[in-house]
Amino acid sequence: MKIFGREPALLLGLFSAALQFLVAFWLHWDDATVAVVNAAAAAVLGFVTAWATRAVDGGSSLQAAILGLAQALLTLGATFGLDWSAVQVASVMGFVAVLASAYVRGHVEPHAGPQMTAPAIR
Repeated sequence: MKIFGREPALLLGLFSAALQFLVAFWLHWDDATVAVVNAAAAAVLGFVTAWATRAVDGGSSLQAAILGLAQALLTLGATFGLDWSAVQVASVMGFVAVLASAYVRGHVEPHAGPQMTAPAIR
């Protein structure tokens, strides 16, 4: 799978290098903030990759990617001043988990497994 003609890992590396460059000269963020922004970028690319490949794996990676993206965005928000309580964060994550489950469930089918047949009687 490619995004803008490039592999997601390459794009993530480019983003990370560009972020380090910006931090070195203009942003002056601490290491924790840079780590959170990089993690959020990785979650976004993971979500895009899971979305693009969802038909192949039956949706399980898409559900995990949705939850990972939500967690990364909440962490990013907290880093930049989102002032929510633990109860509010847990409520949002619970709601996102239910939505993700409902969405993925509507797009997958149970595995049929091996078919058992009775022996023919002669």
